[in-house]
Amino acid sequence: MDRFDALSAFVAVSEANGFAAGARRLGVSPSAVTRLIGALESELGVRLIQRTTRSLGLTEAGRRYLGQARRILADLDEANAELQNERAVPRGRLVVSAPRMFGRLHVAPRLSAYMIRYADVIVDLQLNDRVVNLVEEGIDIAIRIGALDDSSLVARRLGETRRVVVASPAYLARFGRPERPERLAEHQIALFASPDAPHEWHFFAEGGGDIRVRLSPRLLTNSNEAAIDHVLAGGGLARVMAYQVMDDVGAGRLEVVLAAYEAPTLPISAVYPSSRLLSAKVRLFIDQLAGQSDWRFVDLATRAPR
Repeated sequence: MDRFDALSAFVAVSEANGFAAGARRLGVSPSAVTRLIGALESELGVRLIQRTTRSLGLTEAGRRYLGQARRILADLDEANAELQNERAVPRGRLVVSAPRMFGRLHVAPRLSAYMIRYADVIVDLQLNDRVVNLVEEGIDIAIRIGALDDSSLVARRLGETRRVVVASPAYLARFGRPERPERLAEHQIALFASPDAPHEWHFFAEGGGDIRVRLSPRLLTNSNEAAIDHVLAGGGLARVMAYQVMDDVGAGRLEVVLAAYEAPTLPISAVYPSSRLLSAKVRLFIDQLAGQSDWRFVDLATRAPR
């Protein structure tokens, strides 16, 4: 027995003062209404409606139960309306995950504009450089850079970037410009990596194939900002994402080297668990990102993406 259908049948019959009239109100047959109310009475173990050949009336238990049933159905209608409204009007808590530096530079400004526009949304922005599990960690949207391994997620591409090796003009003037990846052994390296990660960079040969270069870093750090600051000060070479150094390259504070050996560009995507029945808060933020963000960080010399 469906309790919602049974409660609806009981209320409809009581208010219409008849099984046939209650059935018409619900759009079902009188026999279906009779079965539902009979099942409800059997489950409760009390008679709710006193039936005669000419009329029906509520028992004392039925009169008490009618008020409770009306409140239950009203609460359910209110809950349904609230959820349906949530699909139309953004409200509630929006949890967004993004890489630490990209999130600070590019996602946070978009969220600020979104929050000004939609005052009923509370945002939780989580910045970290690990791949998060959206479902297990309760995340609505994640911004990811690179190939997506989890085919169960929905992805919307928002741009692309590349990995670049950079150094300051002063450093290159002093130590020379490496023309091939193998020459990196002669240079001072600022490596952004965790301590237990391999100390190596991967490059691609012009005719295809993978070039792996083992490194002995002068500076090892888990902070992109620290590595970039070090090379800006003339401390050596670092390999970073293009979006992280776009302004510095455009202003001439850094130069890109070994561009001919770079890997293919990496997609920048918004990923979320499902496209079915998206809440308004998620759908509208994704639409805002797609409509207002030009995240193509490839040609560093000629443009500055928003």
